[in-house]
Amino acid sequence: MAQVRRIPERRCVGCGEHFPKNTLMRVLRTPEGEIVLDLVGKASGRGAYLCRNAACLKRARKSGRISASLECAIPEEVYDRLEGEIRDV
Repeated sequence: MAQVRRIPERRCVGCGEHFPKNTLMRVLRTPEGEIVLDLVGKASGRGAYLCRNAACLKRARKSGRISASLECAIPEEVYDRLEGEIRDV
């Protein structure tokens, strides 16, 4: 009998809903302190997840939930790249 593989879930910092990890975008603070967008989801560091919804990004940006989750300031370039990724989907 084949064993069913469990898909990990993560919570979106924008809306608070739980989604499968592979459907979310990950903003990452690397051990060196750099803020990057981790599209693969495998890089080392502290991550915050967002669903691919423009309203969630707007809500997370306005409330500062991403910077609170990563415990540092988020540069505007990261928000611009997140907006670009949402538009591309």
